[in-house]
Amino acid sequence: MTGLRLQKRLAASVLKCGKRKIWLDPNEVNEISMANSRQNVRKLVKNGLLLRKPVKIHSRSRVRKLHEAKRKGRHTGTGKRRGTREARLPQKVLWIRRMRVLRRLLRKYREAKKIDKHLYRDLYAKAKGNVFKNKRVLVEYIHKAKNDAAREKVLADQQAARRTRNKAMRERKTNRQEEKMKALDAAAEAEAVAAAARAKALAAAKAKAAEEAAKAKAAGKAKPAGKKAGKEAAPAKAAGKAAKGKAAAAAPAKKEAAPAKKDAAPKKDAAPAAKPAAKKAPAAGKKAAGKGKK
Repeated sequence: MTGLRLQKRLAASVLKCGKRKIWLDPNEVNEISMANSRQNVRKLVKNGLLLRKPVKIHSRSRVRKLHEAKRKGRHTGTGKRRGTREARLPQKVLWIRRMRVLRRLLRKYREAKKIDKHLYRDLYAKAKGNVFKNKRVLVEYIHKAKNDAAREKVLADQQAARRTRNKAMRERKTNRQEEKMKALDAAAEAEAVAAAARAKALAAAKAKAAEEAAKAKAAGKAKPAGKKAGKEAAPAKAAGKAAKGKAAAAAPAKKEAAPAKKDAAPKKDAAPAAKPAAKKAPAAGKKAAGKGKK
C-alpha cells in the first residue's frame, strides 16, 4: 500500500472528501499505482477500485434514553448536581415564566369579556406585586371579585330603589300637607269673608236702627204721646236682640241634644203629664199680671 500517496490525494480531490475517507482495493495495488492523473482515478472509481468510506454514525440513542429518564426525575439527586440552585435555574427565569403565564391569562379573559378593563388593570398590578403565585390562585380571585361586584351591584340597586320610593313618599306627604294648608287657607278666607259680611250687615242694621230712632225722635217732638210709645218699644227691641243672641248660643246645644231627644221619644206617657203643668204655668202668670194691674 506504500507509494499510493499520489493516488489517494487525487482520489480525495475527485471525490471531494478527506484522504482518510478514501478506500483502495488491496488486491489491485499494481493497477492503482499506474494511475497518475485524475482521469485515470475517475476510471478506477467507476470500476470500483477506489471508494469513498461512509460517514461514521455517532448514535444518540443512549442520550435520548438518559434524557427521558431525567424527565421522569431519575439521575437528578444531590450527587448529580453541579452548580447552585440559582445557577441551575435562576429566580429571574421563574419570575419571567410566571408573569407571562398570568398576563397571558388576563389578556385572554379581557378579550373574552370575562373581566372589564378596570378589573384587568387592578389584577395586572396585583400580579406584578407578587400577589398570585400561580394561575389557579388568579382564577379563584377573579371569580371571587366578580361575585363581590355582582353582590354590591344588587345592594346598590336596592338602595337606589329604596331612595326613590322614600323620595316619592316624601313628595306625596308634602303635596298632602300643601293641599291641607290650601284648604285651611281657603276656609279661613271664606270665614273672613263671612265675618266681613256679618259685620257689614250689622253696621247696616245699626244704621237703620239709628235712622228709625232719629225718625222716632222727630215724631216724638210733634206727638209727645208717640214718644212714650217709642220708649216702651225700645226695651222690647233690646229684649229681642238678647233673645237672638241666646238662640245663637244655644244652637250647638240643640244639635247635641238632638240624639238625646231621639232616645227619649219612646217615653210618650211622660209627655202628656208635662203638658198640663205647662198650661198651668201661663195661667199663674196671667193671675200675677192681673194682680199687678190692680
